Amino acid sequence: MKKILVANRGEIAIRIIRAAQELGHKAVAIYETPDTEALHVRVADEAIWLGDGPRKDYLDIAKVIKAARKSGADAVHPGYGFLAENPDFAKACEEAGLVFIGPTSEVITNLGNKVIAREIMAGANIPMVPGTSNLTPGDAGVQEALAFAVEYGYPIMLKATAGGGGRGIRRIENDNQMKEQIPAARAEAKAAFNNDNVYLEKVVVNPKHVEVQIIADTFGDVVHLGTRDCSIQRRNQKLVEIAPSMIQDKSIIDSICETAVKAAKAANYTNAGTVEFLVDKDLNYYFMEINTRVQVEHTVTEMVTGIDIVRTQIKLAFGKKLLFTQDEVKIRGHAIEMRINAEDPKNNFMPEGGKTVSIYRSPGGYGVRLDGFVYQGYTIPEVYDSLLVKLTVHGYSWNETVDRLKRCLKNFVIIGPKTTIPFYLELVNDQDFQKGDFDTSYLETHAHLLDYEEQNTEINKLAKLIADIHYKEENTYAI
Repeated sequence: MKKILVANRGEIAIRIIRAAQELGHKAVAIYETPDTEALHVRVADEAIWLGDGPRKDYLDIAKVIKAARKSGADAVHPGYGFLAENPDFAKACEEAGLVFIGPTSEVITNLGNKVIAREIMAGANIPMVPGTSNLTPGDAGVQEALAFAVEYGYPIMLKATAGGGGRGIRRIENDNQMKEQIPAARAEAKAAFNNDNVYLEKVVVNPKHVEVQIIADTFGDVVHLGTRDCSIQRRNQKLVEIAPSMIQDKSIIDSICETAVKAAKAANYTNAGTVEFLVDKDLNYYFMEINTRVQVEHTVTEMVTGIDIVRTQIKLAFGKKLLFTQDEVKIRGHAIEMRINAEDPKNNFMPEGGKTVSIYRSPGGYGVRLDGFVYQGYTIPEVYDSLLVKLTVHGYSWNETVDRLKRCLKNFVIIGPKTTIPFYLELVNDQDFQKGDFDTSYLETHAHLLDYEEQNTEINKLAKLIADIHYKEENTYAI
């Protein structure tokens, strides 16, 4: 039996705890004061309080390592977010004699720096959009940026070298914006990542965002688990994830997957990771980045392959070989994941933290999976992200999967905060979505989906529950 400390919170912490316990290991949770009543604290075998927070204690490497040592943990799983892609944290685990369930600190360092990652990919002849190295600080960097714009033209994406999660990224349309946004981007990057380096990439206009799940052991074996489409986003953050990609050209999909494996090998990657690509309207694809962690959207890949990614992560970290070959990985059907967030879509997706979930009724049935941590009576902290639960559905065909998703959304009741559910109900009834026709401009070109009649108020939800009770009275009878 091993003991694994989970250096995270919320649904991903619960996901990891369950996988550890299934393998016969003990799981240790950590928490800050706002998470005292959180579900991940309740389901773990042990829980260690880090401090009042908020967030700062989850991000305190010394405290997390101290908690791991105090618990007698053998390993640490970072989940996603927080410290998951911080090479200093992985290095601290390694130096403390703790197994870090993920790639090595060296790999995280190299791939976390987007400029170094591009250099590694260039050396392996991985296709990439035109870009720069780190811009020189000050006016010299601005002049470098303007020269790049002359050569490649606008629009151009300004990115933080250490960026991620949609932060530190800006689309630049002209010279004036370039001059204004470079200092702002540096300041944002410094605050978010303690690294103010920025670089440029030529914009791929309205691409599809396609990613490949890869898994690698320490014996040199690398396999992919197919593609995902994460094009439907708001503010560069994903809302809807689909497996596999809806691109119908099998030769392109095979090429993207083979390139992902090649990229992972070039980076000396081990454990689970995701290679992300942009695909233009002519089906040319370009490397974007490698995320050195389990993804929020890993559930859709698990549904179509039957492979438990988190369980595999743990086994590989403890030195096991991959138990399956590339030929044994089969993609069956389609899966869609929607992030049920405590947000008001009609108010620019403003978070609804501080609200209490007074009634919670979730859908279920064949092909339905829920990964969440919310429960009836739970008060949503204002200091963390707005994700409540991930709804993932699986079906034999795309149409069957969409039909199942509609049914689940109609039967999902969360009273208290506003959520993204009514927006998703509009989305699944949209013809373009039903045809699988979407790219990263989807929300911009489908703004009418936010014009739905407000159905997410407590009065309407309570009315629905009351109607359910009356339905039983009015529509049941004896022969």
